[in-house]
Amino acid sequence: MIKGVIFDMDGTLFDTETLFQNEWNHIASEMGVTLPANFKYEICGTSGEPMDRILEKYYHVDKGTPIQKLCKARVSELLKKEVPLKPGVESILSFFQEKNLPMAIGSSSPLPLIRQNLEVTGLTPYFQALASGDEVERGKPSPDIFLLAAEKLGVPPSECLVFEDSPNGIRAASNAGMIPILIPDIMPITDEIRKQCAHIFKTLAEAETCFRIALP
Repeated sequence: MIKGVIFDMDGTLFDTETLFQNEWNHIASEMGVTLPANFKYEICGTSGEPMDRILEKYYHVDKGTPIQKLCKARVSELLKKEVPLKPGVESILSFFQEKNLPMAIGSSSPLPLIRQNLEVTGLTPYFQALASGDEVERGKPSPDIFLLAAEKLGVPPSECLVFEDSPNGIRAASNAGMIPILIPDIMPITDEIRKQCAHIFKTLAEAETCFRIALP
């Protein structure tokens, strides 16, 4: 039984992951650092202390927090002008709304940025709850963000769908005892991640088609 739906934000609802990757590289260049190709795979879907540890490793600094804050602030400024939607977002949100399924966002991004993106895109009315990386001690792949989102929705974790694009997000959903749905963005699909997914779809539109059959 599905009683709630949780969406990751960056790379799942909004095509913003590229903006973050560009800013990580701009900051690195300003610091005289060259980021290897695998950096984006490690940083994607993290927040809080796990993100700090990755930044400290690749930027060769003692504290990653200032870099994390700078990148998020720069991306926030860019997103005040335009937030690019992933294909099929409004249609799948309308579908779940028609089915009277409460929806939440569970994102590593700061709460003000989540709210800003929803306001800019006009998607705020679809969501009954927001859970951010700022509100939990442990970021993804720990389950804390998604468990908080389910708690705010008032839905048992086992009855929540989670739409994600990153391996850390899928791990978090699996660790939360939820139903992980992968819509890949920039990250490759490994055998480990494939085994943790209830479903893998190429796009949100493909996922909607499936759930229209499963939830008549």
